[in-house]
Amino acid sequence: MKFRARVINAQQLIVDQVLEAHDLERARDQLTQLGLRAISIQAESSGALNWQRWLGVGRVDFSVLLFSQELLALLNAGLGIVESTEALSEKETDAARRQVFEKLLHDLRSGKRFSVALQAQEAVFPVLYIGVVRAAEGTSDLPQALQRYVDYQKRLEAVRSKVISASIYPGILISVGLLVSLFLMVYVVPKFAEVYQGAGRELPFMSALMLSWGRFAAEHTSWLLLALAGVAGSLVWLWQRIRKNGGWVVILARLPQIGERVRIYELSRLYMTMGMLLQGGIALVKAMEVVASVVSLDVQNKLARARHDIESGVSLSAAFESATLTTPISQRLLMVGERTGDLGKMLTQSALFYDEEITQWIDRFMRSFEPLLMTAIGLVVGVIVILLYMPIFDLAGSF
Repeated sequence: MKFRARVINAQQLIVDQVLEAHDLERARDQLTQLGLRAISIQAESSGALNWQRWLGVGRVDFSVLLFSQELLALLNAGLGIVESTEALSEKETDAARRQVFEKLLHDLRSGKRFSVALQAQEAVFPVLYIGVVRAAEGTSDLPQALQRYVDYQKRLEAVRSKVISASIYPGILISVGLLVSLFLMVYVVPKFAEVYQGAGRELPFMSALMLSWGRFAAEHTSWLLLALAGVAGSLVWLWQRIRKNGGWVVILARLPQIGERVRIYELSRLYMTMGMLLQGGIALVKAMEVVASVVSLDVQNKLARARHDIESGVSLSAAFESATLTTPISQRLLMVGERTGDLGKMLTQSALFYDEEITQWIDRFMRSFEPLLMTAIGLVVGVIVILLYMPIFDLAGSF
């Protein structure tokens, strides 16, 4: 079986590694023998299976946040981990989700630790969650660790929901504007071109140019529709590639005004995750390795350099500053955390500060961007309509 792993190499850079192994454990052993530290490992699928995964076929709709909340409630009520998992399995009606619980129960009843049972289903439970549970097992404090994870996910979801909500209305406007423009150019303009073709009058240059397009579209409608479908498919494929590799962060980071906000959002996620891990008792270097699974590739490489500096004896604040993973405010908060010995709390405080800044910027940006977007769409549609009716206005003026 082929596996694709994201690893930290000897130069402290994060790279992708493809290897052949019989199962996941042997793949991990191969990476260890090569002197590579694994961040994440996934089994490679065939082309057909990749399309099935992209379409959602066979994907388990399992909410780790809901699972953690329900498990936490049962543990606080006095039930053990096996009893709690049994209760959750019994109340589950979906076959795919119930299978997840049954696999957990099988491993737990076999004497395996909870973190090991979770790791056996890495496709369902993220590396970060497994790391939090593993650290809690060392301190016998699973309920508190689950509570920290629930709070962490709720904070992340609040920021993510804010970004998604702010994107919905502009997305609808752009989609409607594109559909109206395509309808005018592919259907309406060819009809007008047929009417004007036998008029025997000289048309304004822009109108003549657009009507030439209309005649071309009328004669090659099938090919144009196929081309549009191909372009749409290519854009979807490109977006999937960009999103998988984290390239959208690089693209947005180059946009004026937006790039700095993307960086702040990335730092917020980094600090929030590291703060939760440190407060859960995970060592600093280990926390940096775990957090690499939830940030973009650019931040991963910076984090690897910072971790190398820390292993060489440099403080966290100095290492993060050298790797450009701080702002003036977070830099001072990290230095305070190092002096007081409470880095986890200071990292979380920095993340909350960033979240508030991002929320305020989104509100200000959308209040100015939406009217500009509506104006631009109106201008495009208006220009098309005016060019269509300009020959009629010219004809009416000749009488």
